[in-house]
Amino acid sequence: MRVGVLTISDRGAKGGREDESGRLIKDMVSQIHGHVERYEIVPDDEERIAARLKTWSDEDDLDLILTTGGTGFSPRDTTPEATLSVIERLAPGIAEAMRAEGLRKTPRAMLSRAVAGIRGRTLIINLPGSTKAVRESLSAILPALPHGIEIIRGQTGECGADS
Repeated sequence: MRVGVLTISDRGAKGGREDESGRLIKDMVSQIHGHVERYEIVPDDEERIAARLKTWSDEDDLDLILTTGGTGFSPRDTTPEATLSVIERLAPGIAEAMRAEGLRKTPRAMLSRAVAGIRGRTLIINLPGSTKAVRESLSAILPALPHGIEIIRGQTGECGADS
């Protein structure tokens, strides 16, 4: 599985913050045999985020893109808008599963505006910015991702199995 990790952080893009969330995502995707082929930190800029998502989907043909950061209520948090501008089909169950898992720990999880969807043959998922929320969110969805990507890629068609 070819993976891209896109960290959205104004301070991180300037070198003022270490990207612990991006590093955690890289570690966690290895559990499903994901190989991170693209990694970048960009500022909270909707156009730059959307451009990177398009390039990694259309030109680099990645299977999965995981973003981290920019999903909250701050005026600079535009990751969901950038993602919605490039995806062709929503995958709402993924974002719902992440929020449901987060709500087991804190009512603040409902404040996440993260979205997930498909562009061409690439699954794009927004994760929160904190390492704690990344760990919880990604743990909730990670087991289902390989099968979802197989379906997108036309390698299988059934979701009804209990496996």
